[in-house]
Amino acid sequence: MFSIEHEFDATVITLIDEGETPLQEDVTINSFAECVTLEQLDPRTDRVQTITLSPSQLRDLAAALDLPEGIYQLRVMPPE
Repeated sequence: MFSIEHEFDATVITLIDEGETPLQEDVTINSFAECVTLEQLDPRTDRVQTITLSPSQLRDLAAALDLPEGIYQLRVMPPE
């Protein structure tokens, strides 16, 4: 299950784990113009952990989800 909210400076997506236990904590994704952050509560420390991705890292992650094992570099093809 997930929710999407549009705020002043970001789009916020919250991923909610559901199904069989043990369940993971919610993941909040904040999409800004200059970066994307992923936040999740660490129940061991009771602190929110944050990962920041650049737009190119996010693009690479999206591509990697559909590729087999290997090393890749995405390149922008000039228009013909």
